Amino acid sequence: MQIETSKPWNWLLFPFSSVKAGPDCLFAASVGHGIYQIDAEGSWEKLSNGLDDKTSVNRLQLQHDLLHACTGSGLYEWNGEAWENDGISIPCYQYRKIGGTSYAATEYGLWSKSGSKWEQIACEEKKVYDFINLPQYLIIAHESGISLYDRFMDDWAHFELETHVTSLAVFRGHLIGTSDKGELLIGDKKGKFDRIRFGKPFIFSVLAKGNDVYVCTDRGLFQLAYICNQVTLLSIKLGCPVTDIDMQGGSLYMATLFEGIQTFNI
Repeated sequence: MQIETSKPWNWLLFPFSSVKAGPDCLFAASVGHGIYQIDAEGSWEKLSNGLDDKTSVNRLQLQHDLLHACTGSGLYEWNGEAWENDGISIPCYQYRKIGGTSYAATEYGLWSKSGSKWEQIACEEKKVYDFINLPQYLIIAHESGISLYDRFMDDWAHFELETHVTSLAVFRGHLIGTSDKGELLIGDKKGKFDRIRFGKPFIFSVLAKGNDVYVCTDRGLFQLAYICNQVTLLSIKLGCPVTDIDMQGGSLYMATLFEGIQTFNI
């Protein structure tokens, strides 16, 4: 799928917070102007039923052919005609469905649903922004650091970093995170985290795509690399703040604050 993004009537006016690529269309969340579907011809359709334009959309997720919006007023699912609340009515920051179980990172902890009912499962008194669910570990990014649950040992480890950790990824066996101060947090595999700034870029988030980890910043899009035993950033696309990315086929799609939805071949 190759989306033409130069046609829409006012796409340049919108700052975008999230983008997700489906097999034949894109979904994009704007800041204060609603959520849109973009078809292969570049036509934009607003998905407005059931969700107010002013709703703050933190992330979009497209899994099992279902589009979810993590918003400041809860978790919503698009049923093809309208947005329906999916049972979470508190601010939601991340959603994933793994097997038959759904997980939601919220203002009041991490929640899960394996049947019809959501239940709090971790960090009940913390604002949770992101999580990674591995066979052995459940890793949670929250308002004061990172918490890790070892399923085999049935034991928690809490890393109080005195910062909001807003996104997570794993790179070369290292746990990688971002802080609300624009830093990159790199685990040393021994229970400590290094805080790194790469010059002027303010880092928004890290995103794992396949075997690669991408870094969204206010200076553009970068890719993590390991050179001379150090983690570094390789520039992919410079010149505008990038808030989110997704991939489909050989194309990479970027949500930006000032230049709409951008696409290029990879």
